[in-house]
Amino acid sequence: MDVEKPAREGSEARVDLRKRAPEPTTPPVREGAAPEGCLAVAIRIPVRIVVLVLVVPVRMVWDALVVAGRFLNDVLFRPVGRALLWLGRAVFVWPFVGLWRYVVVPVGKALAWLGYVLVVVPLVWLYRYVLTPVGHAIAWVVTGVARGVGAALGWVYACLLTPVGRAVMWVLKGLGAVLAAIGIGVYTVLAWLARYLVVVPARWLYTWVIAPVGRAIAWCAKGLVWLVSAIVTGIGMALYWITRILLVLPALALWRWVLAPVGRVLAVIGREVRDALGHAWRVAGHISLAVGRFLGTLFRWIFVEPVRWAYRSVLTPVGHVVRDTVLRPVAEAARSVGRATRQALATARESVRQARADFRRMLFGEPRQPQPVDRGEPSGREARTLGSSTTALTKD
Repeated sequence: MDVEKPAREGSEARVDLRKRAPEPTTPPVREGAAPEGCLAVAIRIPVRIVVLVLVVPVRMVWDALVVAGRFLNDVLFRPVGRALLWLGRAVFVWPFVGLWRYVVVPVGKALAWLGYVLVVVPLVWLYRYVLTPVGHAIAWVVTGVARGVGAALGWVYACLLTPVGRAVMWVLKGLGAVLAAIGIGVYTVLAWLARYLVVVPARWLYTWVIAPVGRAIAWCAKGLVWLVSAIVTGIGMALYWITRILLVLPALALWRWVLAPVGRVLAVIGREVRDALGHAWRVAGHISLAVGRFLGTLFRWIFVEPVRWAYRSVLTPVGHVVRDTVLRPVAEAARSVGRATRQALATARESVRQARADFRRMLFGEPRQPQPVDRGEPSGREARTLGSSTTALTKD
């Protein structure tokens, strides 16, 4: 009995494990991906095959054009552009810069100095020594006249206009009081007449005639509005149901049972064609890359490596010989000529500078030297010294 009990427990445990084992499930669907139907699966493979056959030549031609364009840009377009840029600077920019720097600027400075000497200096002298004193004199005369006229006008205002104005104000105040009393009486009489001749009859007319007539007219207008609204509502409901039955329901049925299914099919076909184009473009890119690498390797072994061997083994030694025997002596001679030319130009420049200084000194004289400032110190041999026998106490 004890041996059968563990065997029974082991079999029950195996049964429980089988029950707890997970059942095989379908592969997980990627989140965000739309479920695909049989139509998409049936369309995908043929479309991708056809698109790949059509796209591979286009992609290879495109890659060939890209490589050719880069080669032309590096070999032809960029050097030609730099040459044209340099030519444009040499033809259009540098002549104008030289004209501005060596012609316009010196002439402008000379004209500015001439204008300063011939126009500004005389005008400053005229303003400082002629116009300013004359203006001060005219201002002094005008100030004196204005003070005299102001004093006369002040006397007239204080002695004549002020008493006359006060008398006129007193007379006007009396007349105003009389006119105010008359106006108050006339206003009281007119207000009493208007109250009992206009306001009271108008109030009676409004209360007993106009208000009842207005209420009756309003009641009739409300009834008429209700009748018109009922007629318009009935006509609108009839037009609504006629439009719904004749137009909306057929259009809705056409959309739901014809246009929507056709649109879904066309959307599936378009999506598959788009995905096939992308996939074919990427595959064609890999194919084109492999073909390009093969052609590049073939070109390198057929053309580049022989040219490189010829450059390293033949042209480089010949170039070194030409450099050591021809170019270096020519460069040394050119440097010597350049140094001699620079020295000659420096000597000529110094001569021109000296001649210009002599010409300026001949026209305007020697420049004024700054005067020494007297600081109360002894000068010459009487200057103070420290540790010398020439001081004031020890000299002979």
